[in-house]
Amino acid sequence: MTRRDKLAATSFGTRLLAAVTAVVVGCAVSAWLVAAAVAPGIFHDHLDQAGIDRLSEEAAHIEEAYAWSMTLTWSIALAFAVLLALAVSWFIARRVQRSIASVTASAAQITSGRYGVRVAGPGLGREFDQLTAAFNELAHRLEETEGTRRQMLSDLAHEMRTPLATLDSYFEALEDGVRELDAGTMEILRLSTHRLGRLARDITAVSHAEEGRERIAAVSIPTAELIDTAIRSVQERYDDKAVTLGGQARGATTVTADPDRMGQVLGNLLDNALRHTPTGGTVTVTSRPHGQGWVEITISDNGEGIAPEHLEHLFDRFYRADTARDRQHGGSGIGLTITRALVEAHGGTIHVRSDGQGHGARFTVQLPAIE
Repeated sequence: MTRRDKLAATSFGTRLLAAVTAVVVGCAVSAWLVAAAVAPGIFHDHLDQAGIDRLSEEAAHIEEAYAWSMTLTWSIALAFAVLLALAVSWFIARRVQRSIASVTASAAQITSGRYGVRVAGPGLGREFDQLTAAFNELAHRLEETEGTRRQMLSDLAHEMRTPLATLDSYFEALEDGVRELDAGTMEILRLSTHRLGRLARDITAVSHAEEGRERIAAVSIPTAELIDTAIRSVQERYDDKAVTLGGQARGATTVTADPDRMGQVLGNLLDNALRHTPTGGTVTVTSRPHGQGWVEITISDNGEGIAPEHLEHLFDRFYRADTARDRQHGGSGIGLTITRALVEAHGGTIHVRSDGQGHGARFTVQLPAIE
């Protein structure tokens, strides 16, 4: 083993203790040499000033006493200083080594897939606390990402089962001659493949949003402008279904938001309201100041409504209820999840209220306002 390999195999605490020991011993030796070189001259000068002959017996006795007192006191002081410095250095080195060993062990656990591990702050100063905080945040992010990945795979497996089963059964029927490749069969096959494509796009969008990878290009924009743009983007679909859509901005409020992302948020909410509002129904978009430094944007409809037991799960991925997010309405089950993630990326919140089935629903987005 080379000298470099031996050094690399030595622990950080051992090397720190050795370095501090070398520094302390070097300082002690240097102090001793300086005292030995300077002190005799000062001593003899004081003898001369006192009128004591350097060659006298009295001067020899005084010099001997001085030498012994210097040797004894310096030896005791240096020994105590070295021992104290070594004890403090050993304590610090041990704490640093234990802290580094803890981070190393935790990193090994994360490498093996155990993302729930966390490191306690060693209390060695701001830098070490920042290091452990950064490490714990990294572990937290990895844990969230892994949870998202596992849930995504589970959700995809569940959601892909129906269109894949449809495709498989129709292809088998075509092969057996039970069905013909007519317009009706082609339409069903096309709908199944479109559903698979929509799932792929939506799951990518929601994973980016939930992991904070969506870029938010925030600008100052009036709330009324956001509402007007969102209404114009869906007006044609509302007209086709004969659902009345209106908007009103109460008070001149301005928010810091990404117009495209907030347009996506309001568009998802308006599409959701349109799916669950029957022909002849009404959907209203309003905004108003709320409390100190907040703006509320509310999308209300008089449609199907939502049963109380479904409200707390409505923003979960792929969650559907018979009257809230029915597959027959064409939703992928991810739009509201994406909406919540985008609202939270703007520093806001979103919640839903409904008085039950047949009483409509009200989605409220709260965003920080510009004073």
